[in-house]
Amino acid sequence: MTQDHLTKTTAETLLAWYDRHHRTLPWRISPADRRAGAVPDPYRVWLSEVMLQQTTVATVVGYFEAFLARWPNVEDLANAPNEDVMAAWAGLGYYSRARNLHACAKEVVARGGFPKTAEELIDLPGIGPYTAAAIAAIAFDEPAAVMDGNVERVMARLFAVSDPLPNSKESLRAHASRLTPRLRPGDYAQAVMDLGATICTPRRPACVLCCVREACKAHSLGIAETLPRKAPKKVKPIRTGEVYIAQSSTHVLTVRRPNKGLLGGMLALPSTDWAETAPNHTPPFDGTWIPVGEVRHTFTHFHLKLRVFTSDLPPCSLDVVQREDAESAMPTVFAKALRLANPVLKTKNDAT
Repeated sequence: MTQDHLTKTTAETLLAWYDRHHRTLPWRISPADRRAGAVPDPYRVWLSEVMLQQTTVATVVGYFEAFLARWPNVEDLANAPNEDVMAAWAGLGYYSRARNLHACAKEVVARGGFPKTAEELIDLPGIGPYTAAAIAAIAFDEPAAVMDGNVERVMARLFAVSDPLPNSKESLRAHASRLTPRLRPGDYAQAVMDLGATICTPRRPACVLCCVREACKAHSLGIAETLPRKAPKKVKPIRTGEVYIAQSSTHVLTVRRPNKGLLGGMLALPSTDWAETAPNHTPPFDGTWIPVGEVRHTFTHFHLKLRVFTSDLPPCSLDVVQREDAESAMPTVFAKALRLANPVLKTKNDAT
């Protein structure tokens, strides 16, 4: 069997499997509906792909449906206040995605709609090579090679690529490009993603159920579960800081973080800088600050330990928000601090 024939057969097999076993997701058009003439909405495809970066499908579904209910199309999202978009994103993490999402919506509206090729899409804010290829393939049926973690894993196993990531990325991309068919490239891209998510999983892949196991070199060699190999991870540094919760029974003092930088533009609690050296104790105002414990959180490049202090909210304070609204609109690390301080506040109120 020639390489070209093997490539064609593998793609056809994956598409036939996808027709029967595709996942039903709120941003997708089913294969049957697509054959009947339904056209994917590029806004839904784009929104889902941005949300899915570094985040699981299970987490994204609720956020996606909430965004869509609030902003049904790209024009609505472009016209939304930035603070509302950032608040709706709270808890989803990697907050630069939300800033870029809003900026991208504005740019798409200014252009009169989404570009239809990966080459044009990559010029939009927050859209890298993977997202550009995914939108182009799924929304516009461009035969672009889509490379997420699931696809990398499938390619590494199909072709027994033993060179560890990230050095093997270009080799895996080349394999994915050769397999991508000119017909139904959008369905094919989603087929490989689904195979990686449900069958060709990182641990204990269900090779016995895999539709392409006969073509899989790693399966024939008995090394599927060992691939893809990865270079050793660098040890993340630990940063520390202090966070200050000035609160009443119903309200809490908040700040807005600078637009640029980590958690940029998000509603937050007053805090010190986060550094690898010991922080200076610098609360937002003089008063009695009670230490209530510590919260920990992990970001992409470092671990964070925050000592939490609480105080009574001064009269006539500005920038106060209701506790429930604050917790739902803040990044997870600050929501953790609020929850930690809440029992302390209840104890104080009960004592009086």
